[in-house]
Amino acid sequence: MLSRKGIIPEEYVLTRLAEDPAEPRYRARERKARFVSKKGNCNVAHKNIREQGRFLQDVFTTLVDLKWPHTLLIFTMSFLCSWLLFAMVWWLIAFAHGDLASGEGTAVPCVTSIHSFSSAFLFSIEVQVTIGFGGRMVTEECPLAILILIVQNIVGLMINAIMLGCIFMKTAQAHRRAETLIFSKHAVIAVRHGRLCFMLRVGDLRKSMIISATIRMQVVRKTTSPEGEVVPLHQVDIPMENGVGGNSIFLVAPLIIYHVIDSNSPLYDLAPSDLHHHQDLEIIVILEGVVETTGITTQARTSYLADEILWGQRFVPIVAEEDGRYSVDYSKFGNTIKVPTPLCTARQLDEDRSLLDALTLASARGPLRKRSVAMAKAKPKFSISPDALS
Repeated sequence: MLSRKGIIPEEYVLTRLAEDPAEPRYRARERKARFVSKKGNCNVAHKNIREQGRFLQDVFTTLVDLKWPHTLLIFTMSFLCSWLLFAMVWWLIAFAHGDLASGEGTAVPCVTSIHSFSSAFLFSIEVQVTIGFGGRMVTEECPLAILILIVQNIVGLMINAIMLGCIFMKTAQAHRRAETLIFSKHAVIAVRHGRLCFMLRVGDLRKSMIISATIRMQVVRKTTSPEGEVVPLHQVDIPMENGVGGNSIFLVAPLIIYHVIDSNSPLYDLAPSDLHHHQDLEIIVILEGVVETTGITTQARTSYLADEILWGQRFVPIVAEEDGRYSVDYSKFGNTIKVPTPLCTARQLDEDRSLLDALTLASARGPLRKRSVAMAKAKPKFSISPDALS
């Protein structure tokens, strides 16, 4: 039925029906859980936290970290609860002073035009948000009413400052700016300047710059110490290189950041075959900088698993000069091409440099051979008729 609807190809259905039930089935190897997702979120679940009160010691940060539905709920309930609380206080003052009793000739009330809890609630809203419709007001009859008026104004200002500050911080969080900082979907390993290099591309989609941008990289893998201690997330910093030098980058146009795989690199013994079987390897890239428009420090993160690293490929150029200015074609941001690369580890390449020399010679002969073939195809062919020879 599914094949008739086009959901499953018919060839697949026939193959499944023709299977031998006695034949053993092999399940695919489960993919390694990421420590950092491609979008930069940390894949860590905090469980069994006993000291929950620590979060209440920093209420503002806790409110900012909450999700939007919870923040809006707290925002609304904080005002409603304060209005209801002071409405009850105003109603009790009016009740104690006898202002709720109807009739003429009564004494001057503490608050005019309060006859029920509804009118006390409306007066509480008018006081806290400073509306002042003019129908209700505090008189000089009750000093306690004047004190409550001062207290409610102070409490209202504090709630406004905390809630509005929380909303502002949530809308201007640093990770919002990181949405326009992009990384290439795959990383590549190829030869650059005679050495094997791990390369990736980073770019910024906005025209506003990231000031003092720095980039760093870590390798996260499961290791075991000589004493037998298992470290599930062993983090190792490795240096990154770029065209400017050092970790600082000038991110006006997309840049190719690379790491030279030398004897100090954790990738020194990484071979092409390990990219399909090295399930414990994860490379985390962190880009930090100051947002030019807001002055807030932002951070963008991504990670590459072993099967997301392409061996023997290189990023295609995407920056070109057009009409006196440089243009960037982001449609080719993650495109790569195959390049001659030795199928060995960096250690083996350092021990036997003849592998690189042979590769360089082969890559040099390639363009010459293509050029000679092109010239042979373009060479005109002349035919001489027998009449011309006679």
